[in-house]
Amino acid sequence: MKVLNHVTVAAFLLTVSMGFANGPAKSEVERKLINVEMDPVFVKKGDKLFINMLNLDQETIIVKVYDSEGRVVYKEAIKGEVVVEKAFNFEKAFEDKYTVVVADETGTYRETVLVK
Repeated sequence: MKVLNHVTVAAFLLTVSMGFANGPAKSEVERKLINVEMDPVFVKKGDKLFINMLNLDQETIIVKVYDSEGRVVYKEAIKGEVVVEKAFNFEKAFEDKYTVVVADETGTYRETVLVK
């Protein structure tokens, strides 16, 4: 009977320790590993501007283009996409200084394009 009690206690301790090992502590570590915040990437090639942004939460991303007088010349709301990719071609745009703004819940990001 004493051996059965020791085996039962040992099995209980093993089960509890495995529960702690796989429980909240591991889940918290996994959450921190998965929570990746990435700023958008702006790439200029000649008169073209390419935007690439990882959107794992698939939240709404707002993309706007302003001219030098602060007027909105382009606006788009993108929702439900994991990767947001946009390309702007300023080859035939009027000479001006344009500001491309990308905004999400974590911040607002800007890139300026000068058209001569």
